Amino acid sequence: MSLADRLAAARESAGHELVEPTPLTERMSQLGKQDRIEEIKGTVHAELLQQLGPQLYDADMDHDELAERVHAVLAEVLGAQEKPLSHRDRARATQEITDDILGYGPIEPFLRDPTVSEVMVNGAHQIWLERDGRLETTAARFVDEAHLRRTIDKIVSRVGRRVDESSPMVDARLPDGSRVNAVIPPLAVDGSALTIRKFAADPLTAEDLVANGTLSPGAHDFLAACVRARLNVIVSGSTGAGKTTTLNVLSSFIPADERIVTIEDAAELQLKQDHVVRLESRPANIEGRGEVDTRDLVRNALRMRPDRIVVGEVRDASALDMLQAMNTGHDGSICTVHSNGPRDTLARIETMVLMAGMDLPMRAIREQMASAIDLIVHQTRFKDGSRRVTHVTEVERMEGDVITLQDVFVLDRPGGDLVPSGLRPKVVEKLEYAGVVVDPALFVPGRRA
Repeated sequence: MSLADRLAAARESAGHELVEPTPLTERMSQLGKQDRIEEIKGTVHAELLQQLGPQLYDADMDHDELAERVHAVLAEVLGAQEKPLSHRDRARATQEITDDILGYGPIEPFLRDPTVSEVMVNGAHQIWLERDGRLETTAARFVDEAHLRRTIDKIVSRVGRRVDESSPMVDARLPDGSRVNAVIPPLAVDGSALTIRKFAADPLTAEDLVANGTLSPGAHDFLAACVRARLNVIVSGSTGAGKTTTLNVLSSFIPADERIVTIEDAAELQLKQDHVVRLESRPANIEGRGEVDTRDLVRNALRMRPDRIVVGEVRDASALDMLQAMNTGHDGSICTVHSNGPRDTLARIETMVLMAGMDLPMRAIREQMASAIDLIVHQTRFKDGSRRVTHVTEVERMEGDVITLQDVFVLDRPGGDLVPSGLRPKVVEKLEYAGVVVDPALFVPGRRA
């Protein structure tokens, strides 16, 4: 017996009294409604493709004009339905179709939500979010794998990247600078994986980092002085620790009358100075040609008369070129490195220099690092989701075959305060030589920095 027959029999046995819908009937109704909305979305999409064609995916197409055309076709198709949708369902269908055509489908609302910092798609039917450093799942879904792949293709094609079976991994960015990583089958076993690390439209300032506890006021004043005095700074930390945000803040201390060249895999830095040249690496094309990596860009930047070189992330043999730049008059360079601590940062850079294949003696590499790097700012993301600078460490000199380090500020405990170590850093002499004055009280032990 069908569901309708069972419901009719139930009404008859109850003397034709009204029978409240059961949870099963409600779910069936919702599923039917969802199927109808998906059918309408498919009809609208087909109509849009017929009327607008490639304009839907044209990166040069004016967004407002495209939105106007999409809404016109959408109103026409919805108005032609034999069974008109309710006002609520019509509004929902309009929003979902608009997000799908003009945005990025079911993840579009999360990209607009300022409380969401990261969106993670694990296959078509599982979407996770990060809010306040904590993960949560959502009820949003892609229709199927093809729907997810269309969204990925839309994102990567707009920045000149591609993803297919021959190149199944890609790094890209959204127009607002948010970082995108996508992995598709066969590498992603359970369906395409899409990760979007959002970059705030209004980036955090140095004052914001002090207010939320990432930096202390004293460490803020010291780092601002070091950047103005053209010291070379490495920002280190694990994935998701907030290195790029801190790099952005440190770059804001660079004087406005200097020429800055930024080098990134996916352009996301948002510097406010007027004289900024932004360079972005490029992967190889489908023939395996045309790749321009970070190392190529660092070497080229040296010929562009930079006052400062800012590298989004050093992860390969470009570390050697960065050290060379820092040691040949390009002071004031800032970059990030993945590592677990200040000492580990030096080990990572050492390893990356060896990747250049120059067969340099270990002592020569360490002497280059000790001479080039002035400060390491190490940042950590804690289990409660907070991100804090845990060490501001000075790179001093070589003693035997070891580079000596000295903590200037250190986090006294997890969730605690960034306090001065009580040691006066040697770089104060460099600050004085550059005409930058810092308050000696910043380094007084027991004083909150």
